[in-house]
Amino acid sequence: MPPYLPPPGLDAGADLVADKSAKPPGRRRFLQGGAALAGGAAAAALAGPARAAGDVLPVPAWTRSQGRPVANPYGQPSGFEGRVIRRVREGAQPTFPTAASSLTPLADIFGTITPNGLVFERHHAGIPDIDPEQHRLVIHGLVERPLSFSLNDLLRFPAVSRVHFLECAGNSGSEWRPARKLTVQSLHGLLSCCEWTGVSLGTLLQEVGVAPEAKWLLAEGADAAAMTRSVPLDKALDDALIVYAQNGEMLRPEQGYPLRLLLPGWEGNISVKWLRRLKLGTAPWQSRQETSKYTDLLPDGSSRQFSFVLDVKSVITGPSGGQTLKNRGRQQITGLAWSGHGRIRRVDVSIDGGRNWEEAVLQTPVLDRALTRFSLPWLWDGGPAVLQSRAVDSHGNVQPTRSQLIAARGTESAYHYNGIQSWQVLPSGEVHNVHV
Repeated sequence: MPPYLPPPGLDAGADLVADKSAKPPGRRRFLQGGAALAGGAAAAALAGPARAAGDVLPVPAWTRSQGRPVANPYGQPSGFEGRVIRRVREGAQPTFPTAASSLTPLADIFGTITPNGLVFERHHAGIPDIDPEQHRLVIHGLVERPLSFSLNDLLRFPAVSRVHFLECAGNSGSEWRPARKLTVQSLHGLLSCCEWTGVSLGTLLQEVGVAPEAKWLLAEGADAAAMTRSVPLDKALDDALIVYAQNGEMLRPEQGYPLRLLLPGWEGNISVKWLRRLKLGTAPWQSRQETSKYTDLLPDGSSRQFSFVLDVKSVITGPSGGQTLKNRGRQQITGLAWSGHGRIRRVDVSIDGGRNWEEAVLQTPVLDRALTRFSLPWLWDGGPAVLQSRAVDSHGNVQPTRSQLIAARGTESAYHYNGIQSWQVLPSGEVHNVHV
């Protein structure tokens, strides 16, 4: 394996790599270490969860009787997986039950696609029950031909399917504050990744004819909050989708049924759900959701407005907060990385709080503005450790440390946190969230 080289644009003298003389534990050393342990007295303690099969494999009760017949019209998970659910953030009960959010259980998901029943939710006025036969999408304003589209109209256009992540701008926001002993779901669960199917917004804008002076459009939802956000026309023409399906089925009500806007790589709030209206104009509308909300207050009292793009980010989902390592020996560090700027190019993992880094394996395919699964084998000797991951995207953007992020933006914002996450592993095997 070649020696570690910092990614382009990363200062090797910064606090990201404090000890350049020490060598990280590479995969070859991991395998060699495992072989040595298996041949010594420590094998019983460090061999991991595998057990000898014995002379006889018993026949369990479920093999000796018929199973259930095919009965459910819509499939459900096993009852033994009942703990894998969306949860409200710990200690964050909403003032009004209709203005709430629920979080994706990132530690319990495999691969990169989030099942529809586990995709995070964020609502400002509850979930409307919309009749698709009556719902319409109107495009008007600075256009040549204002038009109204039914769902059936949109289904007649060429369909586009793409895999993209969806993340709330407030995801990980509690990490701006002192560390709390929370799980990866509670800290980072306003994040999901799906295959989205719909119509290119650019195709619909061609149908209505965009006036030359149009620069922005207003997206409005049909919920009781009438969620509205201003969208630059360039983004709308580039890669925006009007979505009606998610992971192969029609949108769920909590995800915007029957129509939603999707702006890949941008903060989730601007991908307006239950979409009913797009109005073209010359300037942003300065709606409540982009003035009093979803702006980033800076230390000097100014604010970053229209900070749409979600920066490069990663998080280790296992081992992670709230979990306990039950056995010393072979472990698999795994997690997710993503960037609103493009594809993930690499992910580095540290087991010593950022002093040394080892390049992780990326699960393929690595897609544009989609979650990427990474993994790295680890031999845990039962001692303390601090696990971190650091992502680099295709544009050379490097995930910053928490201290670097705070130095640049202060701690007054609740949005766009993408600092390196640290998980402390105690000798007991317990894993907690820490700031280092």
